[in-house]
Amino acid sequence: MRNKGEELKDLTLLGSGPRARPSRKLEAFPNRHPGRYYRVVLETDEFTCLCPKTGQPDFAHITIEYVPDQKIVESKSLKLYFWSYRDEGVFHEHVVNRILDDLVAVLDPHWCRVTGKFNVRGGIAITVVAEHTRTPEARQAVLG
Repeated sequence: MRNKGEELKDLTLLGSGPRARPSRKLEAFPNRHPGRYYRVVLETDEFTCLCPKTGQPDFAHITIEYVPDQKIVESKSLKLYFWSYRDEGVFHEHVVNRILDDLVAVLDPHWCRVTGKFNVRGGIAITVVAEHTRTPEARQAVLG
């Protein structure tokens, strides 16, 4: 079993209490099962950003699926990361791809997919799916 202090040493946002603020800093902790392909699924229906042209709010259900290698994303840092988009004007396609890129940069997962299902606005619903595959065997193991 790994030293608990070692697992927590890089987590600065966890336990930061009610003074927590939006942040683009994603944090991770060590995966205790790096030799196993397993899927982690994280979801929120509280994602918001702004239309880059009109400034009107856009709401989305974001689903993150990934097969970790050495690291696992810490969920509070992910919550604060999502919160950081609340006042940003960004196109749906760009934000989903940016989320994927940021997760891949922090985690270097075997496989990762980010899906953004944006609420209908102007009569059109937009769903964006972005995927990264480093280890095809991992993708096959979790998706069949």
